Amino acid sequence: MKKSSPFEFTTGVLGYPILFVLLIWIVFWFEIRFGVSLNEFGVRPGEVKGLRGILFSPFIHGDLKHLFNNTIPLFVLSMSLFYFYRKISWKVLLIGLLLTGILTWSIGRPANHIGASGIIYMLAAFLFFKGIFSKYYRLVALSLIVVFLYGGMLWYVTPIDPEISWEGHLSGLVSGLVLSLIYKTNIAKSPKYEWEQPEYNAEDDLFMQHFDENGNFVESPQPPKAEEDSLSYENQEDDSGVTYRYFYKKSEEKE
Repeated sequence: MKKSSPFEFTTGVLGYPILFVLLIWIVFWFEIRFGVSLNEFGVRPGEVKGLRGILFSPFIHGDLKHLFNNTIPLFVLSMSLFYFYRKISWKVLLIGLLLTGILTWSIGRPANHIGASGIIYMLAAFLFFKGIFSKYYRLVALSLIVVFLYGGMLWYVTPIDPEISWEGHLSGLVSGLVLSLIYKTNIAKSPKYEWEQPEYNAEDDLFMQHFDENGNFVESPQPPKAEEDSLSYENQEDDSGVTYRYFYKKSEEKE
C-alpha cells in the first residue's frame, strides 16, 4: 500500500496558472478595447504612489510581444511550482511577488516598471536553487530543465537594454534565491510503498504468502510462522473439485 504522493497532478496545478495567464490577457484586452493605458499603475521607484505597482504591475504589459513573451514562461514555471511544491506554492508566489516589487521599487530607475517578468525570474530562481539545495533527483532534474529552457534570461539582469526593466529581473532573481534558502529544508519526497519500508517482513505479507520458496503461486497460502503454532486447519473438497482450507485458532488454556 502506498500513501498519497506530494507529486500529484491536481486541478490546481493546471487551473491556477491558467487563471493567472487569463487575468493578464483580460487586462491587456481591456486596454485595447477601451483605448486606455494602465502603465501608470506600474512600480514607480522612489514614489509612494508607485508602491501600488507591487500588486498591479505583473498584470500590465506594454504590447502584444511583451505579453506573449511573459505569459508562456509564467504558465510553465507556475505550473511547475504548484506541482512540485504544492504545500508552499502560495507562500512562495505571494511572498515572492511582494519581495520582488519592493526590491524593484527600491533600486529601480524613475520609470513605470510593468510586466510579469519579475515574477518569472523569481519562479525560475526559486525552482533552480531549491532543486539544487534539495539534492533530490526529481527536483535536481527540474533545476536542469529550468536552466535549459530559461538559462538565457540571466543576461537580462544587467542593463543591456534601456527598454527592459533589468532591475525587476534582478529583484526577481534575488527574491527567488532568498525564498529557496528560507524553504531549504522543506523538501517533499514521494512516500515509499509498504514493501520499501525498512521494517517490512515478507513473511507477514498476505500477498507474499501466496508464493512458495520456489516462487510458485499457491492458492491456499500457509499461515504466518508467528501464528502457525496456534492454528489448526482442515481441507474440504466440494462437488466441483475445489478444495477449501479452513483454519482454526486453538483456544488458550485458562489458568
